[in-house]
Amino acid sequence: MARTIALSGSASGIGQALASMLRDAGDTVIGIDLRDAEVSADLGGPDGRSRAVAEVLDLSGGTLDAVVACAGVSEPTVLPVKVNYFGAVALMEGLRPALARAEAPRAAVVGSIAGTHPVDEAIVRACLDGDEAAALQAAEKVVEAGAGYQTYTSSKSALAQWLRRACVTPEWAGAGIPLNAIAPGVVRTPMTEPLFADEAMFQIMNEAVPMPLNGYADAEVIAEALRWLISPVNTHMTGQVIYVDGGAEPSLRGPEVF
Repeated sequence: MARTIALSGSASGIGQALASMLRDAGDTVIGIDLRDAEVSADLGGPDGRSRAVAEVLDLSGGTLDAVVACAGVSEPTVLPVKVNYFGAVALMEGLRPALARAEAPRAAVVGSIAGTHPVDEAIVRACLDGDEAAALQAAEKVVEAGAGYQTYTSSKSALAQWLRRACVTPEWAGAGIPLNAIAPGVVRTPMTEPLFADEAMFQIMNEAVPMPLNGYADAEVIAEALRWLISPVNTHMTGQVIYVDGGAEPSLRGPEVF
């Protein structure tokens, strides 16, 4: 049975791969991206987020079978906090009523193995408090201190914690909406191309994200996992961060964390 699915980051990388799979299966995908999508919107700011939600609701007729937040950035600036956390959460919360109207609604976000790396607690705390101004102020301090990479790790850690807090609430679990995440390791996408091109960064990446099982993943690998998470057969999994990372998470955190 064909479904209607809203998908951010649909123009490239994991989002593009997932959009192609879903469309090939006969689903209607309402893509959201800066360009080359059904909805052109910048999730880095309140206006773009509101526009994205409004246009998706209009195109879907107010009912969605699934929502997937794939859009993300990894640059060492404040932008990951804007897009990866506040953009993703605004999209999920804004479209949740449309999910609740569907017969078998599903929702998923894209996290990261980076969410297990060191974070800035002030950024994470402000994100979870819903205080974007404070989160950006904390992110600016981190960037100025030369630790800009922590804006990405903090945004992904905060997103995973938001998901685990929200998933069991009446608004999500009570409405029959499973809410989960896929956390990739290193994936070959346009976002990671600079890391592969820079020899020094390539070595750092290998040390930070060891992937003993089959090495780096293609976008399609992550898309397949997301497709299962939002499929009707997933009736009871919620609040889970599934690491599709070639073994990076157990390599880094050890067997006692599970």
